[in-house]
Amino acid sequence: MATDDTCPVCRTADIVCGKWTLLLVKELVEGHSRFCELERSLAGISPRTLSLRLRALEEEGMVARHTFPEVPPRVEYVLTDKGRALVPLIEDMRAYGSTWLSEECAPATAALLEEVAVA
Repeated sequence: MATDDTCPVCRTADIVCGKWTLLLVKELVEGHSRFCELERSLAGISPRTLSLRLRALEEEGMVARHTFPEVPPRVEYVLTDKGRALVPLIEDMRAYGSTWLSEECAPATAALLEEVAVA
């Protein structure tokens, strides 16, 4: 199935729907991070995948890469304004997951659905 390059939802989904992409953005919200710090905080991500995701976000203008002229070289990643604009999307996903996908919320969700069905 081809995606519609003119559709903003399709275009956004193409960028952020990679398995680690939004988790990586969430980690970068706190500020500058080095590759090894991101690798540690995203348990289970392979170095290759992390590198590919960072590069893709950099190409989209969502992440900036800063290289410091030191020995050994130090590289830090930071969200750009375009990347920080994804934060409300992540917050909405957190709220959705807490309300609709969390097991401890299941009884409240069931009651809410009953109220909606009755109304």
